[in-house]
Amino acid sequence: MAAFADRARADSGITRPAKNVILVYLLGGPPHQDMWDLKPQAPKEVRGPFQPISTSAAGIQICEHLPKIAQHADKLTILRSLAFANNDHPYMTYHTLTGRISPVPLGANTVLPPTRSDHPHMGSIISKYFHQNSEVPGYVAVPEVFIRMGPQLIAGGGRAGYLGPQFDPLPINDDPSKPLPTLDLPENVSADRFRGRQKLLAVLDGKSPRAARARVYQSQRQTASRLTAGRNGGLLDLDAEPAALHERYGKDRFGQSLLLSRRLVERGVSFVGVHFNYMSKCDGWDTHKNNFKCLKDELLPMLDRGLSTLLDDLRQRGLLDETLVVTMGEFGRTPRINGNAGRDHWGHCSSVVLAGGPTRGGTVIGESDATAAYPKTRPVAPADLTASIFHALGMDPEQLMYDRLNRPLPLSPGQVIHELFG
Repeated sequence: MAAFADRARADSGITRPAKNVILVYLLGGPPHQDMWDLKPQAPKEVRGPFQPISTSAAGIQICEHLPKIAQHADKLTILRSLAFANNDHPYMTYHTLTGRISPVPLGANTVLPPTRSDHPHMGSIISKYFHQNSEVPGYVAVPEVFIRMGPQLIAGGGRAGYLGPQFDPLPINDDPSKPLPTLDLPENVSADRFRGRQKLLAVLDGKSPRAARARVYQSQRQTASRLTAGRNGGLLDLDAEPAALHERYGKDRFGQSLLLSRRLVERGVSFVGVHFNYMSKCDGWDTHKNNFKCLKDELLPMLDRGLSTLLDDLRQRGLLDETLVVTMGEFGRTPRINGNAGRDHWGHCSSVVLAGGPTRGGTVIGESDATAAYPKTRPVAPADLTASIFHALGMDPEQLMYDRLNRPLPLSPGQVIHELFG
């Protein structure tokens, strides 16, 4: 795989491809017209109460409740024309994270656990075909993809599917704002003693297990062993981060998840997926009611603080040029405000914000119509976005992978959005 990855990077046409990706995935469907694509001239029942503000990039305006992010607009590429005609959470979560349609029909209330027939999450593809550092996992999920707030079933499309359990994410489903289990050895177990235990366990295990569940367990145990034995024992140790930095990110679960994502990519993890849907006041980003109160009182201040600090932190450490940061949800929200002062699901148009890596910065790609209902120019599909993320790493989206029936499939069926890159 290393030779494939090196050759693909050389042929990608990007002079300085990214080395890692942080996906900030706002589960529920963030309202694009109240964040990144405001329409102050639209009718009152469409535009809402928020006002646009100028940013550090000439000609680009975003929501007044994102003032810190506005100061980073010169580093942002805002895609305002992502579109797909479906409005269901499970369907669009699967589609946007894999770039493909689920082989199982997914509707509004479909709750299915992941299977080995699923298409792989983009992080799993990156883990298999790009990641080269064997001491750390290629894909870490903070947390995994959950249907709703709380410990519900994990949605399909969040793991490696037919690529196999060794490319599933390392799941961090605990709250990073509280002490996380570390990967350090106990004080009374030396590195030599631990290696001896591993050798003995290998003898006792004998041949590789045949049962799928046993293979998953063995893969997870081997990953944990590599991390425990490696030099990155502090991979999850947020206590090692300065107290002032914790405060800057925000002591809430979202802020600490972003801090952890920076720590992970700094230590060689190629893809971190922050699939976030844990709020204290609102029902995630699924704002069917009280949209503007939820945004103003919790969602936007949390995002503004956390994402702006992440970009600052990466830049100060010299990591922003090699880290692609992608902020998005599964879809946008309806142009017209409903009777509960909310907005409903809307797949026909949404926005994606990218920063870092080889992206251009200070740029808007695509334009929506007068009510942010449909793309007016440069419509792009979810598969085009996954192809572009692979391209940003120097990967070839047309490289083949194989499903459970050994059928060849491209890493992504989409087309690269070349305007994203400088």
